[in-house]
Amino acid sequence: MPTVKVTENLYRFFPKLEEQTITVPTGSVAEILRTVNELVPGFTDYILDEHGALRRHVNLCINESVVVDRNRLTDMVPEDGTIYIFQALSGG
Repeated sequence: MPTVKVTENLYRFFPKLEEQTITVPTGSVAEILRTVNELVPGFTDYILDEHGALRRHVNLCINESVVVDRNRLTDMVPEDGTIYIFQALSGG
């Protein structure tokens, strides 16, 4: 089963993520995010916009690859995959 990992700064908003290893059934990124949201209500409100796409300030990788479909989140996650969710850095 895939594993979901988030950066520590998200623990401030979702402390339950720090307390457990999150494993989810294999599926698309959208399906996996829905599953995480069931475990931690409000999670997708933080990382997805009103259209269900990744917010500009959020990056998501499957293993070492950046998610290609940021709008519909159709990228498939392999059985042994890890999804990394982190905030994008910006500035100058």
